[in-house]
Amino acid sequence: MSAAEGPLVVGVDTSTQSTKALVVDASTGRVVASGQAPHTVSSGAGRESDPRQWWDALGEALRQCGDAAREAAAVSIGGQQHGLVTLDAQGEPVRPAMLWNDVRSAAQARRLVDELGGPKAWAERTGSVPGASFTVTKWAWLMEHEPEAAAATAAVRLPHDYLTERLTGEGTTDRGDASGTGWWASATEDYDEEILSRVGLDPALLPRVVRPGEVAGTVRDGHDLPFAKGTLVACGTGDNAAAALGLGLRPGTPVLSLGTSGTVYAVSTRRPADPTGTVAGFADARGDWLPLACTLNCTLAVDRVAALLGLDREAVEPGTGVTLLPYLDGERTPALPHASGLLHGLRHDTTPGQLLQAAYDGAVHALLGALDLVLDEDADRDTPLLLIGGGARGTAWQQTVRRLSGRPVQVPEAKELVALGAAAQAAGLLTGEDPAAVARRWDTARGPVLESVERDEATMERITGVLSDAAALLERESR
Repeated sequence: MSAAEGPLVVGVDTSTQSTKALVVDASTGRVVASGQAPHTVSSGAGRESDPRQWWDALGEALRQCGDAAREAAAVSIGGQQHGLVTLDAQGEPVRPAMLWNDVRSAAQARRLVDELGGPKAWAERTGSVPGASFTVTKWAWLMEHEPEAAAATAAVRLPHDYLTERLTGEGTTDRGDASGTGWWASATEDYDEEILSRVGLDPALLPRVVRPGEVAGTVRDGHDLPFAKGTLVACGTGDNAAAALGLGLRPGTPVLSLGTSGTVYAVSTRRPADPTGTVAGFADARGDWLPLACTLNCTLAVDRVAALLGLDREAVEPGTGVTLLPYLDGERTPALPHASGLLHGLRHDTTPGQLLQAAYDGAVHALLGALDLVLDEDADRDTPLLLIGGGARGTAWQQTVRRLSGRPVQVPEAKELVALGAAAQAAGLLTGEDPAAVARRWDTARGPVLESVERDEATMERITGVLSDAAALLERESR
């Protein structure tokens, strides 16, 4: 390993299925070491993980980084959004964390929206209309179904908050991740005490919201991680806000992220408030905003369809008449938490490869349908769509996005953009720079641009039609 030109920083991505750590040269953006360790997620009605797994996985990922991690001057943690982490008075988990893709709180989400003035009032107040993914609905579910666990809770945290607190001993969060809870008001940039009162959550149980550029704390004694005592710890942020930092994103540039979930977002200087609930009005990690639409079913769902068909994920074939809505875990966009997968238009001559292509089309459809709502009205529609996430390098994903969007598509060469964004945030603590400017200096968005092709309006309209016609079936709760 050649000598670094500047101080080293660590960026962490604690995602649904694993924790990744990068050691990065703050001067050049060069990744000098990396590590990764898995998590387990429960199956069945809920989606849960023991938060202590995340800490163990962080330790293992850092051990894989070797001596470079010990030289780090600052660290920041990006993490999966929305998860409800409940801790007792000793800082131990009261129960497993309810993750973002746990949709058991759909009934509580509907009730809360109705009780506090309807979708428009929620959007104006918090920037978003909460669905079953949001933390506030999960807490309401816990109060109703596990009151003993709620009563034993002395602190409520998000996944990235949990790890940051174990590093520093201080309960902190940031505006980006706080904006996905449903109890942080984007209009005032503070916790909303009326909403907290409605769900029976004491504000004293919540972490302090650290401002962009502020140090969250320093690494304390009493841990087994390879950080020196006193190492600076940034506030961290949610995974999408971290990826936006990692790309050095400027307002008006759209991003489509293909992971376990799918997201489409862009930085905006205007506070979003979409009363339809399609776009979540999140804050970003810098002081601007990150309007975002999210689907629950993306790469994991399409890979499952491929496995059921006995096909490689790239073995797609063009088709014209079959529609597959891969809502294997319910869905968030569109808001169909009880939905399951739906297949329409099957014929004797339909091939397995056409079915697989239909799964790709169904996964991309909702994200592209939300794209115009995410972008400001004056955004340049010819700007390349940045394609990131685990699926971004797959040819079938790339070609599906090009065909259904009609836009040029750019695939950044940089990998692990959430961890890179966290590293840029850590570097900003040392240099005083805007973390997005750090990432632009690192040239993280560099990558090939795939030219636009004619938009496949027929497929988009067909999927929209099937979705509309099947609404009653998709909204029905499984028995």
